[in-house]
Amino acid sequence: MFPKIVQVVPNEDYTVMIYFEDGKIVSYEVSHLLEKEVFKPLKDKDFFMNSCTIMNDTLAWDLTGDGDESKCIDIDPETLYALEEIGERTA
Repeated sequence: MFPKIVQVVPNEDYTVMIYFEDGKIVSYEVSHLLEKEVFKPLKDKDFFMNSCTIMNDTLAWDLTGDGDESKCIDIDPETLYALEEIGERTA
């Protein structure tokens, strides 16, 4: 069992800052996935930024906007927690 994700913050450069309840912060790069069929909706930057959320206890994009956890693109939480920890990202 991995610590719970408590916040996700999408960035214009197709990265997402992910904050875990144990204080770990990671950055997940999404741009390399955009050519895969399942991730194509994320090419729309507005959709990428505005639908990024936590669903199924992990980083996800809500495809329908109604919170239906069966209709989202989500990332394996083990993959996210295995990323190298970074410090707080600042502008």
